[in-house]
Amino acid sequence: MHKVVIPQSVVDRAVARRGRAHVYADFDPKKTALVVVDMQNAFMMEGVAHSPCREAIEIVPNINRLASAMREAGGAVVWIQTAFLEASLTDWSVMHEMSTPGRVKKRSEALAPGSIGYALWDGLDAKPDDLYVEKLRFSAFIQGSSDLEKILRSRGIDTVIITGTVTSVCCESTARDAMMLNFKTIMVTDGNAAATDEDHNAALIAFYLTFGDIMPTDMLVARCAETMDATPSMAVA
Repeated sequence: MHKVVIPQSVVDRAVARRGRAHVYADFDPKKTALVVVDMQNAFMMEGVAHSPCREAIEIVPNINRLASAMREAGGAVVWIQTAFLEASLTDWSVMHEMSTPGRVKKRSEALAPGSIGYALWDGLDAKPDDLYVEKLRFSAFIQGSSDLEKILRSRGIDTVIITGTVTSVCCESTARDAMMLNFKTIMVTDGNAAATDEDHNAALIAFYLTFGDIMPTDMLVARCAETMDATPSMAVA
């Protein structure tokens, strides 16, 4: 698990700007979606992964806890899966031109829809009634990547909680775009994974200072439980 270090100076700057350390601490789970980014074998399974992130395996228990808490509190759980399509070689040529031909080939095989690499990691507690969205870019919200925004709007979602891998690439890209599309956005400090602690913390700090909130799993789960405890029970005739 990453060692999360958010300097007090960063917290102080966030508080000075917003008035409190956690501006979305009172989020409503019923209007919230847990967005789980790229927790696929292509990033996690030895011998299959084209770009393995070993820390991603460590956050699986926290993602499962969050998913369970969100469902119980009436929120949505969305599993995002990156896909490689042949069209990507031309309509996202800039990204592929920055990789060697060998890496492009490995990525295309690992993320081919229907392949073992495309599948979600087996240890994830994904349910049939959850939402499943395929994306074609690092960000799930950018134009041409997926229909995630449309799906969430149709459900009255105004808040998204971002987990997954890699913190500083697909997760942060998705989180930043969510904020700029007017979603209240939270990144989970112990529910995202990167190659190093330094990469992970740098992404969280940059996001926290300008784009949204960051919270640990325990805090988010406690908020879900709190809203359930506050819900009036139905009287029995």
